[in-house]
Amino acid sequence: MANIQVLDQVTIDKIAAGEVIERPASIVKELVENAIDAGATAVTVEIKEGGISFIRITDNGCGIPREEVPVAFLRHSTSKIRTVEDLSTVASLGFRGEALSSIAAISQVELITKTRDSVLGTRYLIEGGKEKKIEDAGAKDGTTFLIRQMFYNTPARRKFLKTAMTEASHVNELMTRLALSHPEVSFEFINNGQSKLHTSGNGRLKDVIYQVFGREVTQNLLEVDEAIPGLKVTGYIGKPLISRGNRNYENYYINGRYVKSNIIAKSIEAAYKDFTMQHKYPFTVLHFVMDGNDLDVNVHPTKMELRFSRQQDVYNFVYMAVKNALSERELIPRVELPEAKIEKLTTSVKEERNLDYFMKKMQERVTSYHNQQSQAEVKDIYGVHREAEQVDRIREAVNYRKVQDNTPKPNVTKAEEKPEQLNLFEEKLLSKESVVEHRIIGQLFDTYWLVEFHEQLYIIDQHAAHERVLYEKTLQGMKTREFTSQYLSPPIILNLSMQEEEVLKEHMDTFANIGFEIEAFGGDSYAVRAIPDNLFSIAKKELLIEMLDSLVEGISSSVAPDMIAEKVASMSCKAAVKGNSRLSFAEVEVLIKELLKLDNPYHCPHGRPTIIAMTKQELEKKFKRIV
Repeated sequence: MANIQVLDQVTIDKIAAGEVIERPASIVKELVENAIDAGATAVTVEIKEGGISFIRITDNGCGIPREEVPVAFLRHSTSKIRTVEDLSTVASLGFRGEALSSIAAISQVELITKTRDSVLGTRYLIEGGKEKKIEDAGAKDGTTFLIRQMFYNTPARRKFLKTAMTEASHVNELMTRLALSHPEVSFEFINNGQSKLHTSGNGRLKDVIYQVFGREVTQNLLEVDEAIPGLKVTGYIGKPLISRGNRNYENYYINGRYVKSNIIAKSIEAAYKDFTMQHKYPFTVLHFVMDGNDLDVNVHPTKMELRFSRQQDVYNFVYMAVKNALSERELIPRVELPEAKIEKLTTSVKEERNLDYFMKKMQERVTSYHNQQSQAEVKDIYGVHREAEQVDRIREAVNYRKVQDNTPKPNVTKAEEKPEQLNLFEEKLLSKESVVEHRIIGQLFDTYWLVEFHEQLYIIDQHAAHERVLYEKTLQGMKTREFTSQYLSPPIILNLSMQEEEVLKEHMDTFANIGFEIEAFGGDSYAVRAIPDNLFSIAKKELLIEMLDSLVEGISSSVAPDMIAEKVASMSCKAAVKGNSRLSFAEVEVLIKELLKLDNPYHCPHGRPTIIAMTKQELEKKFKRIV
């Protein structure tokens, strides 16, 4: 065995750098967060070759005084904390004091910085942790870092970097998250000379979402704004129709920091459970403000993972905030017909000279008609007049939009906005008054029911609708104890793992309260002798095991009763009427009335829509009754 000895400082610094710096995106993260903490309102990040050979980060923050520049590159140097007590209240993005030291240990660093009250700036060179030069330099207020040849002195680590394109994509993803976390800061990201992201920094989160994700996402957002003592959330969530196939679009920030949290993720997805398809995940951009004493961000070197001191309160708060936002809207998908032709014509007449040119040509053709009086010209002039009328309509629409865009918007308080948010359609199918006014037209493909209500056509999926009704009925019955138990003969025998057995024992009273009768059967086996009567026809061992698996580890027993009841209710959906089944008008009338009374009639418990809508105007466009 080799002798134990203390490592030299250079080696120590390189090892420490490995805890913080994994790839170019790690450097960008540390330096941009420092820029934000320095009060920057504009940050530009430029990389070449994925950031492996070159990174330049420029900000207009407060800068670093000359005498503090060398100190900033020492390990555990920081302006954010002074004592151990400060760790529990720190609100800045970076505070470990290892970032600059770690970056300098594995790359060639050039720093140019100037404070607002200094005449000259400072230029500082450090390579592999060794200071090379410090001198005066002309500079703008703020700080610029140039990082060259990452891992040049640790080739073993450099070979683990991915391709330049992959590394650049990591930086791009990071910049997107930073832009969403700080809409008050203007961010620009340049890759190999091309601008990939540029936000305005006007402080409006919705504008950043538009600049990052585009129009479709921005048009399908729901606002979230909730608060309880010590915890507040604002931001946007996506309507169910823009859900994604992975969790990459779940963005949430705590005190300005992008984080990952199982508690928050599970609460968001639980709130969406009734609105989205299985294996689909919501779009969210949520900002949380929380007391620093209630969370520990110092769990991981990247500070991306954290712990809450009040996990259950956080889970319940996030769940209700998201659920409330989803429940405030009438989320019936609209079947919209394409407007490609109108869009094309509108584009062609955007500039006034194009309209003038068209009108001039039309006048020439009218004059030609009067001169020649030929039959061919007569037919042609009708076409000209139709085109002219169409252009007039487009011109009126464009002018109307200009007037609307330029009309000052009245100041409206949040309380005044609420009722307007609820009225997505002027007349709603989903109201108590409308239940007696709609007219059932008939059944389509033995699966869909057509319902006419004023100027709307609604198409209802009978299976999804019946699933929703059964789910809500079962859930309500269990909450109000309006249920009976059904005995099984023979009983269902469950062979449980230690973890499953522990969960069952912990929640045995809850299972008993909603109609289950379960008892030990020797060893790791349990006998299920009675179940809620609505599960009698579908009771299987797999369903019961699935119920145990659904109990989330780490969630307290206070939430378990609702989770178990929801799982039972979800299972009851298997008894719903299927598609390709004929129902009588009387049966579907009862089904639709029950559906429209529910709190959430828009989706089945598995996330599929129960209703879609099409307006009379859209149908008339399709049949060319209107243009």
